[in-house]
Amino acid sequence: MGKWTEFKNEIISLLQSNEGMSSHLCAQTILKTTKSKRESVDVNSLTQHIRRHRAELLDKNEGIYNATEELDVPNSKVKHLWLKNKTASLFVKNPDYVEDGEDIKEIDFLSIFKDKIEPIKVTQLDNFKSTALFDRLVITDIHIGMDVNKDGYALYAGEWNEKIIFERLEILVKHTIQNKKSDTLIIHDLGDYLDGFDGYTTRGGHKLPQNMDNQKMFDIGLKFKIVLIDSLINQFKKIQFINICNDNHAGSFGYIVNSAFKSYIELKYNEGIEVINQRRFIDHYITENRCFILTHGKDDKSLKFGFKPILDPAQIEKIKNYIDEHKLHRYKIEFSKGDSHQLILDFTSSTSFEYQNFGAFSPPSDWVKTNFKNSISCFTHFNYYENQKSISNYIF
Repeated sequence: MGKWTEFKNEIISLLQSNEGMSSHLCAQTILKTTKSKRESVDVNSLTQHIRRHRAELLDKNEGIYNATEELDVPNSKVKHLWLKNKTASLFVKNPDYVEDGEDIKEIDFLSIFKDKIEPIKVTQLDNFKSTALFDRLVITDIHIGMDVNKDGYALYAGEWNEKIIFERLEILVKHTIQNKKSDTLIIHDLGDYLDGFDGYTTRGGHKLPQNMDNQKMFDIGLKFKIVLIDSLINQFKKIQFINICNDNHAGSFGYIVNSAFKSYIELKYNEGIEVINQRRFIDHYITENRCFILTHGKDDKSLKFGFKPILDPAQIEKIKNYIDEHKLHRYKIEFSKGDSHQLILDFTSSTSFEYQNFGAFSPPSDWVKTNFKNSISCFTHFNYYENQKSISNYIF
């Protein structure tokens, strides 16, 4: 494959983890540049290389993929094609086509739980003195149900199951208590909480190896967050828990689990806990003198290209437009995202906001480990003061 062969694994990883990414954007990302094909010989050359070999790299039907890419439409959304020219009339069914399923319906969990849960009065610890304005805990990309070694022959050994998930939860709780500096805790779950529904991402076109059925994922997902709050509720006078429910893996299924969690936990502890389930792709929240703009990074159906781990001028402009629209300039702004499974906290690329990529709580999938490399998993804890903050990254 010539000059660009050494980038094969990196190209595969980018294309697999960013559905719909253009060959041009993939080339720019690999070369760490925003220059166009006209401005850079290397960008043009690598773009052409990716375009020529894309179907081969991703093991797809090359002719069909090239046709849909030329029309700039998602390959999985084209049911069939009809080629007509002077010498042929050819009708082709697309084996990668995925039917749109019905959205998961909302469930009124509040009416289910309200007569079955007796509220608990929490006794707070009374010997603690706050030194910070508030604490913040960020988790993302937990991917409950993901199978990282389905056939037992993964390039890098690993497991992701109920036992390990709750072992990590215990570490998460202990770290949060040990690093406590205030009596207010803000928890941000930045999405992809569950790995998928019926073995597919929320967009429907990406088959996933999973080790739990939908029912088991629901049970584990609900239990995880209930245990988290049960373990922390007497440590803080106020806990705010924000869950992003607009993402590319969990989507509506993630919302259903978080809706059950909200109804249950707010009935169990009728004061001191607030749960917000974010359904917008991007939303913002004010705490003291900080503004947190939250997104998963990819949405559940529409966005062709998500927010990248490294800021570029187009992303800066998009975020600045959001800040202008909502008149947020008087706050210290932090734009926080998951999705990329990379821990990159950028404090300097923009003078208007910090750009925060948070690492995944889960290990990497078997596909990523085989085609790219093994990677770390983590969570991040903050203590916020008037003009400063302390950061503690826990690496598993």
